[in-house]
Amino acid sequence: MSNKWIVYLLALAVFLIGTIEYIISGILPIVAEDLGIATSTAGSFVTTFALSAAIGAPVVVAATIRVDRKKMLLVMLGIFIFSSCLVYVSDSLEMMLMTRMIQGLSGGTATVIAMAVATRMVEERNRGRAIGTILMGLSSSLVLGVPIGTFLSETMGWRTLFVIAGLLMVIPFLAVVSKVPSITEQKAITLRMQLSILKDKKMVLAVVITLFYIGGYSSLFTYISPYLQQNSELSATALSGILLISGICSFVGSKFGGGIADTKGSRFTIYAGLSIQAGTLLLLSWFNGSIYAVVPFIMLWMAATWATSPAQQLYLVTLVPQSPDIALSVNTSFIQFGFALGSGIGGLVISSSSIDNLGWSGFVMVLVALLLAVRLFANDKNNYDNPCHY
Repeated sequence: MSNKWIVYLLALAVFLIGTIEYIISGILPIVAEDLGIATSTAGSFVTTFALSAAIGAPVVVAATIRVDRKKMLLVMLGIFIFSSCLVYVSDSLEMMLMTRMIQGLSGGTATVIAMAVATRMVEERNRGRAIGTILMGLSSSLVLGVPIGTFLSETMGWRTLFVIAGLLMVIPFLAVVSKVPSITEQKAITLRMQLSILKDKKMVLAVVITLFYIGGYSSLFTYISPYLQQNSELSATALSGILLISGICSFVGSKFGGGIADTKGSRFTIYAGLSIQAGTLLLLSWFNGSIYAVVPFIMLWMAATWATSPAQQLYLVTLVPQSPDIALSVNTSFIQFGFALGSGIGGLVISSSSIDNLGWSGFVMVLVALLLAVRLFANDKNNYDNPCHY
């Protein structure tokens, strides 16, 4: 087995982790009914996973930075497999929350370590591609994992989906056991180093923008299944089809967003992406009574959200060119914080008013992100955004 295939199998592991994190969004009503809880309460399963990954993963990675990366990756993958199977017997809200916490901590840590291991398994000139392959596994979980899981949930049960994902994780686990050598980090990236970049006001503003636009995305996406079914009785096949097409839109958006950022600049792409996100969320709030109007807006909204992501990360790298890995690591944590914030606010909206108002909550958060971007770029005197700069 070549090292390239090891990278692909690590991407498979990240794909399964992403599927386990996001799949709840597609089966939320089923999970809520099975556990006898409200849909808004079930949304806390997304919040718990995201917070656990955002807070726990950087701490674990920093605390174990001198430990063999292979051993740490095996431990985290092993815990993730166990926690995925534990879902099968998690028959209460409390136990399910604990299970999701374990999944978030182990899955988030495994994702970070998988990227580090992947860069060590290829030549230095191919390290960027290796990281891109790993991240492709994460984005693919939205495109394939969530709709497929939604489609299969009615035929085999939602708990079985988690067990299957856990068992599939055995494949990359065995590949790491047999093919990945012992790896010790030569340059430790400590938690203090990660937090130190937040002394830069531009960096703080930039990651807060990430927090709010991902929060605006999560407030609706977490409850996308009951939101779509609010005004239309959709079968599992129809719902999974909509989620699949929407996931493809997010994949295409990410691809085009990166290209536009390279040619037009990251600022232009961020402005355009945030503006389209805010606009579509506003239109969703006005037209949420018609499924035929909602679905096209959902597709455009997802494409715009994920087109913003590569531009945002490109801008962050230009802010800290000497420590791009640290900048991206901190931004990844704020992405998870955004998922937690959005799912929490979305749950409050549903419990206090109506699920139809999720578009408004998302719109407000993305509008805040857009206003912060205006302030950030207005105060930024350096020409980071000129494509010729690179």
